[in-house]
Amino acid sequence: MLIIPIYGQKKLSDNKQAIIKSIEKHQKALIDISDQIWALAETAFEENQSSKLLADYAEKQGFTVARGVAGMPTAFVATYGSGKPVISVLGEFDALPGISQKAQPTKSPLNEGAGGHGCGHNLFGAGSLGAAIAVKELIESGKIKGTIKFFGTPSEEKYFGKIWMVREGLWNDVDANISWHPSASTKADVQSSLALVDFKVEFFGQAAHASADPWNGRSASDALELYTTGINYYREHVKPTVRMHYHIQDGGQVVNVVPDYSRLWMRVRDTKRSGMMPVYERVQKMAEGAAIMANVDYKISLISGIYEVLVNREGGKLMQNNLELLGPITYTDEEIAFGKKIQEVTKKEQVGMDSAINPLEETKEHPGGGSTDVGDVSWNVPNINLGVTTAPKDTPWHSWAVVACGGMSIGHKGMLYASKAMAMTMTDLYENPEALEKVKAEYKERKGDEVYEAIVPDGPPPIPSNTKK
Repeated sequence: MLIIPIYGQKKLSDNKQAIIKSIEKHQKALIDISDQIWALAETAFEENQSSKLLADYAEKQGFTVARGVAGMPTAFVATYGSGKPVISVLGEFDALPGISQKAQPTKSPLNEGAGGHGCGHNLFGAGSLGAAIAVKELIESGKIKGTIKFFGTPSEEKYFGKIWMVREGLWNDVDANISWHPSASTKADVQSSLALVDFKVEFFGQAAHASADPWNGRSASDALELYTTGINYYREHVKPTVRMHYHIQDGGQVVNVVPDYSRLWMRVRDTKRSGMMPVYERVQKMAEGAAIMANVDYKISLISGIYEVLVNREGGKLMQNNLELLGPITYTDEEIAFGKKIQEVTKKEQVGMDSAINPLEETKEHPGGGSTDVGDVSWNVPNINLGVTTAPKDTPWHSWAVVACGGMSIGHKGMLYASKAMAMTMTDLYENPEALEKVKAEYKERKGDEVYEAIVPDGPPPIPSNTKK
C-alpha cells in the first residue's frame, strides 16, 4: 500500500489543499499509467502506446487533446481553460534501449535486450499529467482563471523532440512553463545543463582485397581511426567544461576487405552554447583532415542540438516554498532496505534514500551533468525546474537500478510528490500576477539580446520509417 508523505508544518491554502486531494484522488490511475509505460519501455519516437495512455487519460479528464503535433506521431498537447495566464507543464515518456529490468534491487532483465526507463520518464509523464489535472480541476471549479497545457514530448533521450515543438511555435502563447525530473534528491532545480550538438560523420573510400591488392584500396576505416585519434588528442586543448564523445557505428564488415564505408555518431557539449559552437566547428574541420590523410570522401550530417537550460531563480523560490510546505517524502523500512540493496549491488555507500528539503542552492556558472531539450523550451518561455527523489542516493543514472525503482513504490512516491509540488507552484502563478511578472522579468534579463536559433536540419523530425502511421 502506498503511504502518503507527511506534509510540513506550515498551513496550506485552500487551493493547495484541493491540489493535494485531487492528486490523491487520481493517484491509483496515475500509478497505473506510469507502471504501464514502465513495462512498455518504448524508445525514441516509438512511444505509440505510452503517448496514447497519457493523451487518452487527459482527454477523459476533459482536456482538449491535439495529437501528432510538430510532425511527430507521439507528440501531443492537452489544453483546458481559456484566457491568461497560460501555464504549461512538460511530460516525457521515452525509454532507453537495452536496460530492461524487473522491479527488484538486483540486476535481472524484465525482457532480455529490451528498453528500460533508466531516466524515470514513465514517472515524468504521469507525474506531470497529475499536476495538470489538479490545476484543471481548480480552473473548472472557478477557483483560479486561465489556461493549463500539458505537453507530451517524445524522444528526449535521442533526437530531442522538444526542438521541433519549439520550432512549431507551440509555446508562443505560454506565460511560464513547469518541468521536473526524477532524481536521487529533492530540490528546486536552479542549475543549468550542458548545450549539445549531435551529428554523424561518414567516410567513403574504395574497397579492395586486404592482402592481394591493398594498394588499390582507400580505407574509410583508416579515416575513422585518424578522426577519433584527432578527437582524443584535441581533448587536452579544450576547456574543462567541454565534453566530446562518440560511438563507432560502422568500422567495416570483415577483416579481409579494405572498408569502403565507415560511420561515427559524435556529440560535443559545453556549459554554454557559445562555448560549444567553436568546438563543433573545429571537429568538423578535423573530419575533413582525416579524409584528406586517408584519401577518401566524407560527409557530416547534423542530427540535432540543444541549448543549455536558462535558469529562473524567481520560479525556483516559488518551488522551494512549496517543497517546504510539503516537507520530505517518508519511506517504509522495506523501501529503505530496497534502496540500500541497490547501493550494495552498485558498490555505493549504503545510506538509503535522500529526500531532505535543503535551502535553495546558489546557481553555478558552469555546472556539470547532462543535457536536456528542456533547455530549448527555457530559451522561449520562462521555465521552472524541479528534481524529486525517485531512486537511492548515488544511484548510477541511465542504468538498471533506476529502472528498478521506477516500477515500484519508491518511484511512485516521488512521482506523486512532484505532481503536488508542480501544481502548487503553478497555482502561485495563477493567483499572484506579481510573482508571474517577476518570473517573466528574470527570463527576459537572463536571455538578453540572444536570438534563439534551433540547432536542427531543415525538414521534418527524423521519425524512423517503421514508426510512421
